[in-house]
Amino acid sequence: MKKIIVVDFGSQYNQLIVRRVRELGIYSELVNNKKAFDKIKNDKDVVGIIFSGGPDSVYLNNSLSIDKNIYQLHIPILGICYGMQLISHQLGGKVGNSTKREYGNTQININDCPLTKKIPSKTIVWMSHGDYVIKPPVGFKTYANSPTCNHVIIGDDKRKIYAVQFHPEVSHTMCGTTILENFIKNICGVKNKSWNMHSFIQNECEHINKLVGDKDQVLCALSGGVDSAVTAAIIAKTINKRLTCLFVDHGLLRKNEANDVIKTFKNQFDVNFIKVDAKKRFLTKLKNITNPEQKRKIIGKEFINVFEEQIKKHPNLKWLAQGTLYTDVIESGTNTAQTIKSHHNVGGLPKNMKLKLIEPLATLFKDEVRLLGRELGLPVNLVNRQPFPGPGLAVRIVGAITPEKIKIVQDADWILQEEIKKHGLHNSIWQYFALLPGVKTVGVKGDQRAYDYVVAIRAVTSKDGMTADYAKIPYNVLDIISNRIVNEVKGVSRVVYDITSKPPATIEWE
Repeated sequence: MKKIIVVDFGSQYNQLIVRRVRELGIYSELVNNKKAFDKIKNDKDVVGIIFSGGPDSVYLNNSLSIDKNIYQLHIPILGICYGMQLISHQLGGKVGNSTKREYGNTQININDCPLTKKIPSKTIVWMSHGDYVIKPPVGFKTYANSPTCNHVIIGDDKRKIYAVQFHPEVSHTMCGTTILENFIKNICGVKNKSWNMHSFIQNECEHINKLVGDKDQVLCALSGGVDSAVTAAIIAKTINKRLTCLFVDHGLLRKNEANDVIKTFKNQFDVNFIKVDAKKRFLTKLKNITNPEQKRKIIGKEFINVFEEQIKKHPNLKWLAQGTLYTDVIESGTNTAQTIKSHHNVGGLPKNMKLKLIEPLATLFKDEVRLLGRELGLPVNLVNRQPFPGPGLAVRIVGAITPEKIKIVQDADWILQEEIKKHGLHNSIWQYFALLPGVKTVGVKGDQRAYDYVVAIRAVTSKDGMTADYAKIPYNVLDIISNRIVNEVKGVSRVVYDITSKPPATIEWE
């Protein structure tokens, strides 16, 4: 299968580049800059390379770089922002620090070239740079400029190496998708789409068969969320009855969720189903734990303990299947990015775990998982369920976890879910939930002073969870939600609404 490799130089948008290429029907994956040359030279399916942006300055010591031999592979290259500067620096051009930096929307003037086909002579792009190309390398022509940058798009038509100073992958760049499509079609020569969920199912089923063989059995960690449900579905499609779905009720689920999961999956899947009531053991382990990273590690470890107990009862189980996504992996840290937060199914697994791990969704983004679920025939109400963190309400309760706090969050979240659906907003908001910030404030109830908890509401619009904006819920709906929570949920005196985007915030609070 033809693919475009995105070389990771630490940009906050690197995963978004991969997403945009996949949306255009070509498989793409992110590769660490130090490993990129060896991977690409040995992979005959690579038809194009994209250098991502990044925070470094190419002319400083220890800045991220790449083996210069990559230019001798005769594979088309597109450099984005830092990637443009790196290409220029390595091929003999000159890069320096700009006295007039560009951030945000910028109008540029464009000349015609294979990369700019079907793009107006003037268009708006998203800039984010302090350095710029002072002089392009020999053989490169300039195809675009801005009022403060002489070389916004450059290209060597003969070697099929092009570079842009802006970010075509973000929605703020008006013709960004067209630029990426031009690179794929006009420069890499890829005319036919080969990446879709139908082809993914075929390839992944073959991969699962090779991993598992014809005898081993698989244990799937089933939470009831979209990711684990789709994981179970694709493995069940491959090995049928050799899959056992294990649902662990850790006491940190949403209101009535445990019963809903049992009902849904016992009826939906023709596989072995095991439910373990582990509420007491999880809450005991989490008692007085306030650090969110520690919560995630404890929950991940306790999940594995439960799984390994089940293995002793079912010795034919050799594999543990998890619904880990591409976003989980990147947010848990890479060689070029800091750890944002450890995901319990990434950072919590012990090194001496007896089960071998299988993660069929680890290369997919959330919206791709939903498409996959539909392709596998899962019911719409299940595929469209909101994302729910593996550690559950443990990361929606800031500070120590108690049964009282769990009930408050469950009840407040239930009201929020009811009102969002009642007002027809559930299809336009990507994720919405209630959480407990862990502080109390003074209030007045029944003419008496009250000192109760604050409940925060988080609601965002997004496509894949990599970036998100807060949802513009109408004031009258927020008013109803607030009044209901304060009046119906015992122990709450105030409701606040989080209006922070991602970045700088994450969607979850912990």
